Amino acid sequence: MPVVRANGQGGLLDVVLDNDYRQNRTIYFCFSEPVAGGGRTALARARLVDGAPPRLADVAVIFRQEGPPTSGNHYGCRIAQARDGNLFLTMGDHSSHRDEAQNLANHLGKIVRLRPDGSVPPDNPFVKRAGARPEIWSYGHRNSQGAAIHPRSGALWMHEHGPRGGDEVNISAAGKNYGWPVIGYGVEYSGAKIHAATQRPGMEQPVKYWVPSIAPSGMAFYGGDLFAAWKGSLFVGALAGRMLVRLALDGDRVVGEERLLSGLGARIRDVRAGPDGAIWIATDSSSGRILRVVPAK
Repeated sequence: MPVVRANGQGGLLDVVLDNDYRQNRTIYFCFSEPVAGGGRTALARARLVDGAPPRLADVAVIFRQEGPPTSGNHYGCRIAQARDGNLFLTMGDHSSHRDEAQNLANHLGKIVRLRPDGSVPPDNPFVKRAGARPEIWSYGHRNSQGAAIHPRSGALWMHEHGPRGGDEVNISAAGKNYGWPVIGYGVEYSGAKIHAATQRPGMEQPVKYWVPSIAPSGMAFYGGDLFAAWKGSLFVGALAGRMLVRLALDGDRVVGEERLLSGLGARIRDVRAGPDGAIWIATDSSSGRILRVVPAK
């Protein structure tokens, strides 16, 4: 394994299977990597080799975030693979460098789009713009800890932490600016004002936002049969909110919200829809658990 900077909000932060995993046994994982002065987000790929025990082979870091390092906060670090095989990776603003989310010369507060080997797709939106990083797909993000590909449209949906209020769900589109820290619906943790406004021409509005914050983490679309009434829903874990949130959708609109599993009293770090139709969640604590959610008998 590469060296991991496991402190603060850092560590091993996401892992996904390649779309063709059954054939190529390839996985991708995202982690916080030590760099002089702090840490940065990095993306690696490897092959999972069967054995006793199983092992990783051909481990290679295929992308490293460029920009001022973090002391330990706001790595982002969620992976989603599109139908065409290209990878999306979310990255945070490193907390103390929030204005860099509007600077196309680095990767802070951005979502990047990469080929599976880490190279740049030629149709990325900023490939031909002087002074912009060619990997960038969208920008103006704070700290994105959820990403998923819509099963029908193929669009990238993601969510991000606001400060005190203003958590957002966005549909990330090529070249679009999502406003952080210029616009938003939250305030500083002290209560002081951050944003110039909640809207501005040329900056995208969220499809959903929360005030007060729920601290979203993990995201999955549900298409299984165990919960037939929930087919097509979007599920989001909540850390501070200690619950699982179900968002009912009508196309690209959020038309309803249901709050589930609050009785667990657990911070929910990730949520996935399993091939068995169950909903799988990871809780966040020193004794974290993997839980399988099925209909009550």
